Amino acid sequence: MAKAVQKIMLSPSRDIPFNKLVLSQSNVRRVKAGVSIEQLAESIAQRTLLQSLNVRAVVDDEGNETGMFEVPAGGRRYRALELLVKQKRMSRTQAVPCVVREGGIAEDDSLAENDERVGLLGSVLELSC
Repeated sequence: MAKAVQKIMLSPSRDIPFNKLVLSQSNVRRVKAGVSIEQLAESIAQRTLLQSLNVRAVVDDEGNETGMFEVPAGGRRYRALELLVKQKRMSRTQAVPCVVREGGIAEDDSLAENDERVGLLGSVLELSC
């Protein structure tokens, strides 16, 4: 008898106003490496946001959603957007594309986004082989 293939469910995406987002303490990245926040903000201003933020609904003590969303993965992008708001180049109510995660552990989202990423040099070397 053939084994049934389990279907996967992808997390939904939606646009969430920037002022409904807060940076999560679950983000595993502690060192701001590579492109500075200022450079990333300039890139977003020129090209738009190319990668959605990974968010989770913030819940109160009784488990009810508060209308706010924490960002456990995408902290540098969040900070760059925050800078654009401070510079008045973006509205604080501007809709931001987000992947809304449920279940699991927020730290795992952050770790997976950082750990499973392949640097550009590695991708170019793979293509040339």
